[in-house]
Amino acid sequence: MKIVAQIKDPVNKEMELFEKKFHASMSSKVALLNRITYYIVNRKGKQMRPMFVFLTAKLVSGGKVNERTYRGASVIELIHTATLVHDDVVDDSNKRRGFFSVNALWKNKIAVLVGDFLLSKGLLLSIDNGDFDLLKIISVAVREMSEGELLQIEKARKLDITEDVYYEIIRQKTATLIAACCSLGACSVNPDSDDVETFRKFGELIGMAFQIKDDLFDYGDEAIGKPTGIDIKEQKMTLPLIYTLNNCTKKEKSWLINSVKKHNKDKKRVKEVINFVKDSGGLAYAEEKMMSFKKEALALLSKYPESDYKSSLELMVNYVVDRKK
Repeated sequence: MKIVAQIKDPVNKEMELFEKKFHASMSSKVALLNRITYYIVNRKGKQMRPMFVFLTAKLVSGGKVNERTYRGASVIELIHTATLVHDDVVDDSNKRRGFFSVNALWKNKIAVLVGDFLLSKGLLLSIDNGDFDLLKIISVAVREMSEGELLQIEKARKLDITEDVYYEIIRQKTATLIAACCSLGACSVNPDSDDVETFRKFGELIGMAFQIKDDLFDYGDEAIGKPTGIDIKEQKMTLPLIYTLNNCTKKEKSWLINSVKKHNKDKKRVKEVINFVKDSGGLAYAEEKMMSFKKEALALLSKYPESDYKSSLELMVNYVVDRKK
């Protein structure tokens, strides 16, 4: 957590004020809703998304943020929180970040309605203030997140994901939201500038590296000390496995596909798959790709003058690939 505190340091003041504004943006006349949104606000995570918004805005503007920046960060969090509440219903998940999910405490019907409420609150916050450029950035991200999830479901049935399709899935599912945070931060202080597209790309590259790092965790790491194999159990096609499938013999390929499709609950078989992927260079290849996304992201930042905000964003890029969980 020390690194996260360090990253947050140049925007501490803004983040504190954001907390208040974000909480206020959720208010309702319905007591039940207020109880649930209060519960949601009080179990938040590291808050990387608003951090990206404020750091980018301050980097681009030379240290200034404005009301649009706060609204943009609130809209991102409102709409993202809505998608998480809906995700827990879709995945039939009872926990979120170690706490009970909304659907576990208040049932699916209420969870779906709360998600809808948060979504509409986000849309109205932008519309009421004429922030149509910011709203467009966020709406594109939500559309892409939905498409990415559905593309993954469609492809998982056949296990025929190519590397290009995999990149498209993670770009939409994971990277598009970080891209939206960064481009929105730039757009809030410097609309119609090249910075908006530069930081969209920057956020996308970080998101791609972040997801590949997540894929690698499934094959074990120093922190946990043992592989989890959860992705294989869930028949998720990740980069190490895709590389291995594309670079092995026909016989090995059919054994791999058969293992993932029919023996994915067999611990011994899952372990064999993990070892085969490691031995085939799947992990090394994925790591190499992750590092190239990181390098590209840092190259985009290098064009900007030195500042605390730039240092924090560089630290963030490194944290994404070095993190232990």
